[in-house]
Amino acid sequence: MYFPVSATLIEFLILSIVKDQDSYGYDISQNIKLVSNIKESTLYPILKKLEKADYLRTYSQEHQGRQRKYYQLTTEGQTQLAFLEEEWQNYKASLDAIIEGSLRHDKN
Repeated sequence: MYFPVSATLIEFLILSIVKDQDSYGYDISQNIKLVSNIKESTLYPILKKLEKADYLRTYSQEHQGRQRKYYQLTTEGQTQLAFLEEEWQNYKASLDAIIEGSLRHDKN
């Protein structure tokens, strides 16, 4: 993708990904890579930040003989996700209005 993705948007994407199903880091990164060329060295600090903010909790589960760290949305994370969804809709509407020419700053 040509457009850069901010850390806040990555947080929004992560919370959206784990909203319906717990997920592990690699799976989250593969989903985000559909829209951004994110490196895992960028992703994991954001996951840690979301965990520290109590938006995500983690647990380990064995998969093919190895332990995987899964991320799960908390109640606080659901609240943050709802806030980010509303902010995204407002931001998207403003962008669309500018692109479509219906929103212009009057220079006078």
